[in-house]
Amino acid sequence: MSTEVTKAPEQTPAETQAEPARARRIWRPLADIVETKEGVTLMLELPGVAAEDVDVALEKRVLTIRAKSSVASPDKLRLVHAEYEAGDYERAFTLSDDFDAEKIEAQLKNGVLTLHLPRAEASQPKTIKVKAA
Repeated sequence: MSTEVTKAPEQTPAETQAEPARARRIWRPLADIVETKEGVTLMLELPGVAAEDVDVALEKRVLTIRAKSSVASPDKLRLVHAEYEAGDYERAFTLSDDFDAEKIEAQLKNGVLTLHLPRAEASQPKTIKVKAA
């Protein structure tokens, strides 16, 4: 009685480390940037995104925004035309060293993510009073 042993085909390093392909589109959200003496405000369009589906991270001066949208399908209705589709949003900004990372605030309202990036106290403009001699 003979037993045959079949070997699994060898995989190349690229096949063993490959990431699964994304099935969703990646959108780069439009952004408005407003600068004041107190800091910078970023406003990004994120239609169809809930606050719990937004991830904002700051690492090594790179502010990264990632979000997942979902398309609401109305009950008992058939979609005939769609202007946009569900997908993921990704955008990154490189910040200078003069922002206070501990005081960054984010708020999502009506499909717009607003980030307030205050400048650090040390980098705030200072007014020096001149005395008469």
